[in-house]
Amino acid sequence: MLELVDEAGRTVGTAEKLAAHQPPGQLHRAFSVFLFDPRGRLLLQRRALEKYHSPGVWSNTCCGHPLPGEPPFVAAARRTAEELGVAPALLREAGTVRYNHPDPLSGLVEQEFNHLFAGVLEQEVRPDPAEVAETALVTPRELAQRHERLPFSAWFMTVLDAARPAIREVTGPAAGW
Repeated sequence: MLELVDEAGRTVGTAEKLAAHQPPGQLHRAFSVFLFDPRGRLLLQRRALEKYHSPGVWSNTCCGHPLPGEPPFVAAARRTAEELGVAPALLREAGTVRYNHPDPLSGLVEQEFNHLFAGVLEQEVRPDPAEVAETALVTPRELAQRHERLPFSAWFMTVLDAARPAIREVTGPAAGW
């Protein structure tokens, strides 16, 4: 189940996950995590091919939906551990963003009020193959090159751009984010 919200992010009910993503989509709470290694490289994940939504595309470190009543920060930490087998050394709030992104491949719609988080990772990831097909650590330049030639999630650039101020605070100016 997902937590449905109004335009201000206030909870207004719940819905089954797949139903909330059927066109035209129901506005629901989500989260997106951006983790960086000590050198300032962003950890990307390519979503597992078995996922019903956006399979096989590259995206941010971790994303998902809090359980009804679960604080977004707690959900972000929980799903990072479940998907990647790690706990961030630092994780901080990076704002929120609201968007409506249809996914042309699956026909589903991301109608989300997304809580953003940025942090630092100091461990080797141990991805769950049911969730993550592969990972990569990238600089801003390497990300731009990948984004030009590989498929990325429909929401990726929206959440990255919204989180950039906090990302710069976490990584420092030398990392170039």
